[in-house]
Amino acid sequence: MAADTEIKATGGVGEPQHHDSAFLHVSGNARYTDDLPEPTNLLHIALGISHHAHAEIEDIDLQPVLAVEGVVDVLVAADIPGKNNYGPVLDDDPLLSANLVQYAGQPIFAVIAEDVSTARQAVDLAVISYRELEPVLDARTAVAKKSFVLPSKHVVVGNPVEALTQAPRQLSGQTSVGGQDQFYLEGQIAMAVPGEDNNMLVYCSTQHPSEIQHVVAQILKRNSNDVMVECRRMGGGFGGKESQPALLAGIAALAAQKTGRPAKLRLDRDVDMIVTGKRHDFAIDYTAGYSDTGEISVLQLSLASRCGMSADLSGAINDRAMFHCDNAYYLPNADITSHRCKTNTVSNTAFRGFGGPQGMFAIEYVIDDISRALSLDPVDVRRSNFYGINERNITPYKQVIKDNIIHQIFDSLEDSSDYRARRSEIQAFNNKNTQLKRGIAMTPVKFGISFTTTHLNQAGALIHIYNDGTVYLNHGGTEMGQGLFTKVAQVVAHIFQIDMEKIKISATDTAKVPNTSATAASSGSDLNGQAAADAANKIKKRLTKFAAEHFGTDTSSVEFTNNHVKVGSQVLTFNELIKLAYEARTSLSATGFYATPDIHFDQEQFAGQPFYYFAYGAAVSEVVVDLLTGENRLLRADILHDCGKSLNPAIDLGQIEGGFIQGVGWLTTEELHWDTDGILKTHAPSTYKIPTIGDAPVDFRVNILESAENQQETIYRSKAVGEPPLMLALSTFFALRDAIATPANTHPPLAAPATPEAILTASRPEAAP
Repeated sequence: MAADTEIKATGGVGEPQHHDSAFLHVSGNARYTDDLPEPTNLLHIALGISHHAHAEIEDIDLQPVLAVEGVVDVLVAADIPGKNNYGPVLDDDPLLSANLVQYAGQPIFAVIAEDVSTARQAVDLAVISYRELEPVLDARTAVAKKSFVLPSKHVVVGNPVEALTQAPRQLSGQTSVGGQDQFYLEGQIAMAVPGEDNNMLVYCSTQHPSEIQHVVAQILKRNSNDVMVECRRMGGGFGGKESQPALLAGIAALAAQKTGRPAKLRLDRDVDMIVTGKRHDFAIDYTAGYSDTGEISVLQLSLASRCGMSADLSGAINDRAMFHCDNAYYLPNADITSHRCKTNTVSNTAFRGFGGPQGMFAIEYVIDDISRALSLDPVDVRRSNFYGINERNITPYKQVIKDNIIHQIFDSLEDSSDYRARRSEIQAFNNKNTQLKRGIAMTPVKFGISFTTTHLNQAGALIHIYNDGTVYLNHGGTEMGQGLFTKVAQVVAHIFQIDMEKIKISATDTAKVPNTSATAASSGSDLNGQAAADAANKIKKRLTKFAAEHFGTDTSSVEFTNNHVKVGSQVLTFNELIKLAYEARTSLSATGFYATPDIHFDQEQFAGQPFYYFAYGAAVSEVVVDLLTGENRLLRADILHDCGKSLNPAIDLGQIEGGFIQGVGWLTTEELHWDTDGILKTHAPSTYKIPTIGDAPVDFRVNILESAENQQETIYRSKAVGEPPLMLALSTFFALRDAIATPANTHPPLAAPATPEAILTASRPEAAP
């Protein structure tokens, strides 16, 4: 849909509107899955999980569990009538393991009881005998053992071998970047209610209701039209509720089918963190050839990710890491290898950025190392490697970049943040202080927008207008706090030129809009906004035709404006027109559909145009580090981000701020630690530290790029804003590295997350074990 020449304020498009559930949130009246009224005969479920990372199950005795008063039944793999699988791509994720456990935390059985406490206490009474097997626990070991969940991928651009021999300078290095738990405030939960005629209604906190529908149907050996899935809102998702909720929904539905009673499975925080997947951690190796000014002529890069025990979404995640290992930089010659490592740890999954952040971390580390080798300001080296506008603009996967505005953003932010002056001030500060050291870094973001699995770039919507003039809106996107429902409602309000209050936003429901894609890949507004616009415009076209015929004028004289409709010299309220149209038997309901155009990708050649457009941004971070302890503080952050022509600046600003802080957590405080037996030891907020408001910079300056308009015909020329801001936090990591660098330690071996312990070790490499 092309942009209007003028965006009117009545519908709110382009204006800061509060979140549709804001008042419900602050008053405690917003209903999440666990807040829904419970049926009187509801059963509760708890998972019995493996405590070994890799073992064969030799024997299992569940009689002590069944003997507990209040326990109704126990589910095992043999109870599954259909597929014992909830994997989204491959059939390698058993709902309940029968013979082999491949990570500590893998579900083996499920206890069904009359109450939650009984179910959770009973799981500990099972007696299981194992024959332990040697586990593979990290990516580097997996590469050495050739243990992979999917085949490795290899992309060659230009002639990297020859380019490396001709490069004036060469540099090799290795590093790593950790994983991250999604730590959504609302944990994983599903409730299944059996109905008549084999129907199963599933309430689930999920980003992907259609996938839940299909997986549950396969597990129960039913058809998709036997299963309905509903989700009004989630208390956070961040990718962790894309594929993972199928485990809970499948077990809840299986319990409901077996017992004939509604059943709910709600994980507590510890079990949630142990059982469900996280962001992939990566081991990174590189060799770069470059000039005396830092311009990269060739890059050899190896990315090895810990995928865990199954494929899950690791194929697309690692593909996106490859897509983004250039970030905003032109690589004329490159040799890129991606290993998708099978380990005996939880199967890692989607997380905001979906592999893109890890790929960007790799290239930014390379740039930082080159800058330090040349004693140049990293900002200058970054700028010298940027993609060009009409040249040097082809990515390693052969997409031509046509919308490059990184130069504009970088130049503007460098000026507004006083980067040069502050760097000089920081140098002076560091010269005078031995214990406290400050650092500063400025990094860019170029993030591709679209599902890289092309067929997922589609969406549907449903709109009804009732005869009192009120509107009912439904679409396939899900609301997880990001404001998608608000933005889509703004689109509909703008088209009809009515107040937002006239629109009722409804729960995502597979019975209303079928075959939807996950709300992911930052595409929620792009896809569902366009689908809703399609439905609204169909109704508007009918209303326009009716009004013209009813008042004997031409359709060109019909105008919707400010809750009214002008028809020639006549002026009606919107409600009055709707009543007339209804009485004239005009259809006031429509479905809408949208499929992203002009995208394609050849997996075999690893070439094409996987992204409809790119979103850009840049950030400057300034930090201070205590060299005695490694403790640190983010003093100031300056951000300039590209939202296109923002649908809702207030919501977009919140996404930028939140994404940045979540990225800071990933790169600094959020450390996942497995012991040598493969047991996750950081599975609660006591040991796993997400950032709090106290970790936000004291001076936080966030701006949306003014007068930016998407060159592609997105919904009102807006741009996606869900994932790209997270990668702005790379500036914080490299500011920390900058702070601890010295003439004797020019390349501090700092890996992410840069915890105080990691900073202390990297600042004293000679003392490292």
